[in-house]
Parts: sequence; structure tokens; C-alpha cells
Amino acid sequence: MEAKKFVSGFSKMTKEEKIQWISSFYNDTGKLDLNMFEAFWHQDEALQTVLENFSENTISNFPMPFGIAPNFHINNKVYAVPMVIEESSVVAAASSAAKFWMDKGGFNCEVLGTTKIGQLHFKFTGGIDALYEHFDRIKSTLIESVEALTANMRKRGGGVLDIELVDFSAQEENYYQLRVSFETCDSMGANFINSVLEQFGLELKAYLSNLYPKQHSEVFMAILSNLTPNCIVRASVSCPLEALDAISPAFSGTEFAERFRMAVRIAEMDPYRATTHNKGIYNGVDSVVLATGNDFRAVEACGHAYAAKDGSYSSLSHCTVEDGTFKFWIDLPIALGTVGGLTKLHPLANLALELLGRPSAQELMTIIASVGLAQNFAALRSLVTTGIQKGHMKMHLKNILTQFSASPSEEIAVNSYFTERVISHSAVRDFIMDLRAQLEQ
Repeated sequence: MEAKKFVSGFSKMTKEEKIQWISSFYNDTGKLDLNMFEAFWHQDEALQTVLENFSENTISNFPMPFGIAPNFHINNKVYAVPMVIEESSVVAAASSAAKFWMDKGGFNCEVLGTTKIGQLHFKFTGGIDALYEHFDRIKSTLIESVEALTANMRKRGGGVLDIELVDFSAQEENYYQLRVSFETCDSMGANFINSVLEQFGLELKAYLSNLYPKQHSEVFMAILSNLTPNCIVRASVSCPLEALDAISPAFSGTEFAERFRMAVRIAEMDPYRATTHNKGIYNGVDSVVLATGNDFRAVEACGHAYAAKDGSYSSLSHCTVEDGTFKFWIDLPIALGTVGGLTKLHPLANLALELLGRPSAQELMTIIASVGLAQNFAALRSLVTTGIQKGHMKMHLKNILTQFSASPSEEIAVNSYFTERVISHSAVRDFIMDLRAQLEQ
């Protein structure tokens, strides 16, 4: 590779210098509209600085649509939910499902647990019996060592809940783990958990070295786990079967409910279907997680791991049709924060939480689970009645029209023509080209 392809001190450059370097990096810059980077800088320089500090080597901002899904009736309270997502039809689908359930009792939610997990990974050559012999004392020593770190969290009702010794020496010689349970209240708590774990590591190393000086002990990782199977919320909807009669002219409420139940059952049995099924759930979940400044990668990783908890990847949502009642629910593991981090620093994340009434972390769990369930309901409703593409392509039509720079009159003509026709990118393109050809004649 040419020497000019390498760069030193890139992180110390200004935005302008970084963009200039990018220009020189490419041999053919004619294909790159580098002015686009500057076009998306925020006009407020102070706010631009805030945005840049969220990440490294920032040269621009990447806007995402910030939408609102109204009519979410959750635990007898109505929300207009902020959603950040670029995929067509997601906000519309969530809004439609929320409206459908609003007069049927809405979404009923219960937080089943809020425990988060941290892990201290270590090696010890003295064996498991030696560790068990002194484990009660080790636990008390570790907890005492972090009293200063946990003081503020304990005042809010949180802190270290328990420490469990896990023996992995059968799989990896001399390897053990401390699995630590935490309550972090309204904070996501990543920095808090990691700080406590690192202090635990120092104390454990010193304790074992003093107690067993002839045995080797080594702490080599201390970090939270994003798998939080005991930080979980359940959201559900239910109604009499006759309340589903109006969903489709092709099916009675009972027929629709059975088709819907079968769609969920397939996702419970088949990982290929479950993956797409759960992806639809996270269309809703991620959009609210993003809007409120939380970590959607951690939320998704946890959810997908939880979906495989029984040994095979399966549906996160479930459905029953019994005794004349349709019930649809989701158990969602989700670790969130409503204080600290981006929830305060990002202006729109802060505003999103304001729109939701400054919810606690537990209340936000119920909101997000409800949106995920609503999204899943809307998708399955379409799948078992009209098919997914009719609604999706109707929303996608706007993007196609934008791509072809359609005029207002062309938009009217296209929308009218495709009212009862199948929408596809090629069909819309051909129709617009024909319109323009006719005008040129």
C-alpha cells in the first residue's frame, strides 16, 4: 500500500483537516461529495461540540428520523412514544397497533425483576474446596471494600445484591468466576458495575495471595454482562375473540386468532422464522431505546441470548386462544437507564424522556416492551391477513418517489394508479418514466 494511505495523528486533526485527509486518501474524489459532511454539521457550534464528544474522529452527524407513535395505553396511562428509526412503516405499524388496543384495555405490564449481572474472571490453583472454605469471608471482605463506591447507589436502594462462586475448572483448568448481582435503580449502571468489579479484583487477588502464598491466583477480567435474564418485563394484551372480528373481512375473530396463534407458534418452533419474528419486535424496541439515549446493541444482544435460553433460538412473544379469549404477550429482558450518560447529554434523548413524563427505568421498561409487542402484533396481523408487503410498500412508496424526484403532480398520479395495484420499485419507475415521456411528446 502507498505510504500516503497511512496517517499519523488523525485523532488530533480538526474536522476540516480530517475531511481534507479523506479527500487526499482517495485517488478519485470526483465520486465523493465531501461537502455533504459539512452540510450536516449543526449550526449551533456548542451543540455540535456536544455531539462530537459522544464518539471519536467525528467528521459529521448522521441524522435519523425522530417520530411519534401516539395512543399507547399502558398500565392505565396514555403515552405518545418517541421512536428513532429509518425503516418505512415501523412507526405507522406501532401507532396502528396501539390504536387498536387502546379501547380493549391497552397494554398491561409488570416488571418481573431489575437485577443486573457483573463477572469477575479469575484463575486459582488451590482448587474449588479451598475457595468454598473461605467464600463467606471473601464475600464480606469484597463488599466491605466497595462501601465508598456503592454509598450513593445504596442510598437510592441499589448496590451489590449477592456474589456467587461459579466453578468452570472442568472446562478450563483452574478457571473460576464470581457472578455478582447488582441493583442500579434508574441508572443503566455500566460504569458503576465495572468500577465495583475492578475493586473486587484487587481485593480478591490480595486475599488469595495472603491466604495461599504458594498457590497462583490471577484476575484477568472484570466486566458487566449484557445478559440480564433477571432484569425482565412482561407486556400483554388480551380481548374476547369477537373483538377481533373487524380486523379482516376475510376472517372471523376466531379464525384470525387461530391464524395469529399459529404464526407465533411457528416462531416458537423454527429458528429461521423466529429470527425474523424477533427482528420485527426489535424494530419497535430499538427505536425507543435509541430515542431515549440507551444502548440498543446491549438490549438486542441480551434479548437474542434470552431467546435461546432453552437451547434453541425461539420467539420472544407468545400467544394463546383459550376459553373465548385471545392473549398475546412478551417477556423481554432489558437493562435501561433514565439518568446519566446520553439520557442527559443528548438534547433529543433528554427531550424524549421529557415527552414520556420523566419515567423511571422500570416505567421505561414497560413502555419499550409495549412498543415491541405492538410492532409484533402489527406485523403478524398483516402476515396472516393481507401479507406484509401491501402496507410496507405503501410506506416505501414515499422513498421511491423521493428517489426519482417526483413532482407534486407525479406523486398524485402515482398514488392514484397504485391504490389497488402491487407496488414495486420497477413498477413505480416505469410509471414515472411513462408519465414524463408523455409530457415530452
